[in-house]
Amino acid sequence: MAEFPDDIFTEPEDVDPDGLANLGPLTRLAGTWEGLRGVDVNPKAEGPERRIYLERIVMQPIDPQPNGPQLLYGLRYHVHINTREEATTFHDQVGYWLWEPATGMIMQTVSIPRGQVALAIGQAQPGDDKLLLKAVRGSTEAGIASNPFLEYAFRTDAYQIEVTFNPDGTWSYISDTTLVVKGQAEPFRHRDVNTLTKVAEPEPNPLFLATKAD
Repeated sequence: MAEFPDDIFTEPEDVDPDGLANLGPLTRLAGTWEGLRGVDVNPKAEGPERRIYLERIVMQPIDPQPNGPQLLYGLRYHVHINTREEATTFHDQVGYWLWEPATGMIMQTVSIPRGQVALAIGQAQPGDDKLLLKAVRGSTEAGIASNPFLEYAFRTDAYQIEVTFNPDGTWSYISDTTLVVKGQAEPFRHRDVNTLTKVAEPEPNPLFLATKAD
């Protein structure tokens, strides 16, 4: 179990307002990104389906976030995915990537409009070329919660994302979700992979802009 201070209320002083400068291992995720050759393998009644998708991810730095003595820096993100064949949204996702400098903990919050949320956690240090975060059903610290129908028909038992920062400035991810699909004897491994290229730089966080204006 992690060791926490007795004083759980006092916030740190002299916090650097520059969110972008304090992202640690998440620094290279900041900005707007596009990937044109994502691959999704998902379950269907007739068997696994493989789809090629187009992806746009916007990641912007947020103001420092204190939880009493705990201090987090992070990125607010929005993922939008569609396919060349359909105009409808294939996948939409929002959340935060968070970094705790004092402990090396990284977190990804996941929220999708199918009625599902998750918190995945890992460890990393500035300059790391790979990030690995995990969540499991039933955990109260790094867990997964789903609406009643998803829990009944497509239960999510585990989620993992591995990010690799490439030498050319792009980054790639492999997302693995373990699903228990009603009527299927074995768990299904729902996998997404893509490589993202930066198309726009991030904007400074509001507190940093206000500090500069003062």
